[in-house]
Amino acid sequence: MSTLSRRPAPVRLGALAAAAILGAGIACAYTVTTQSRSVPRNTVLTSGHTDRPHVVTAPTTTTRPGPSAVLPFNAKLTSADIPVLGGGIRSGACSGSLIAAEWVVTAGHCFHDVNDVRVGGAPRYHMTVTLGKLKDSDPGGDSAQVVDVRQSPVNDLAVVRLDRPITDIKPLALADKPPAVGEPLQFAGWGSTSPTVVAPSDHLKRGQFRVAALHKTTLDAEPTVPRTVENSPCPDDSGGPFFVSDDNVTGTLVAIVDNGPACPQPGLEVVARVDAVSDWIHQQIDAHPR
Repeated sequence: MSTLSRRPAPVRLGALAAAAILGAGIACAYTVTTQSRSVPRNTVLTSGHTDRPHVVTAPTTTTRPGPSAVLPFNAKLTSADIPVLGGGIRSGACSGSLIAAEWVVTAGHCFHDVNDVRVGGAPRYHMTVTLGKLKDSDPGGDSAQVVDVRQSPVNDLAVVRLDRPITDIKPLALADKPPAVGEPLQFAGWGSTSPTVVAPSDHLKRGQFRVAALHKTTLDAEPTVPRTVENSPCPDDSGGPFFVSDDNVTGTLVAIVDNGPACPQPGLEVVARVDAVSDWIHQQIDAHPR
C-alpha cells in the first residue's frame, strides 16, 4: 500500500476501512376464544390441543452499540480507489475529528488530484469516515461517506462534509484563540505503527505533547515523553487532532497533524493551527445547515 507524501517531509497517509448496519423486529398480540373460554392475550391455540394454549413470545429488539465512551469524536478516513498518475488506483488513509454533525476536519493533502495537488469540491475518490471507535473490531461506532471537501485558504487543513449527520457523538469545539506556549496537548490518530510498513493502524494511537512555538498558521508541538510509533504522528496520521480535554469525551481542537520528522524520530511536529481558520470553518458549516 502506498501513501501520500507530505510537503516538504513525508505526510501521514495510507489504507482501508468499512461500516455497520442494524435491524429490528415487530411484535403482534392476539386474543383467541374457544368453547366460551377466554384465552390470555399473546397466546394462540395449537392444533389438536384446544385446552393447552401455547404462549407466543414477542421477538426481541436488537439495539446497536453506541460509540466509544473515550474520544468518540476521533475519525479514521480510508479509501481504496485513489487514482494514480499513469492509471490504476491505490489505497490511502488519514485521521481526523468530528467538529459538527455533518463535518470532519482533516489535513488538506488527504484530498488531491493525480499530481498530489490539493483539491476541493466532490472528492475524486471514495473516502469512508469511521467515528466512535478505539479499535477496528469494536462494535458500534458510526460510518459515513465524504461528499464535499473545503480546502483551507491559509494552511494544510480541510473540512469535509458527510453524506449523513452523526447525532450520537458530541463534536469537538474549535479553538478561537492561539494556545499558550507550554500548553499541554493530546494527540490521537490512526496512523502506521511501523516506520517501514505503511498502513493504518487497527487501533487508535494516543500521545502527549506541548506547544513549543507559535507561527502564523501553524505551531510547533514537542513530545513530553519519549517517542514511539504508538504515541507519535506517523504516515496515515495526517489530520489527526491535537486537542485539549478534561474528560476524554469532549474537548477543544487546537491543531491537526500536518508535517514533522520521520516516524518515530525525535523532533518537532509542525501542526496546522485551528484558531487561524476557525472563522472560515464556521462559514463552511453555516453555509450548509441541517
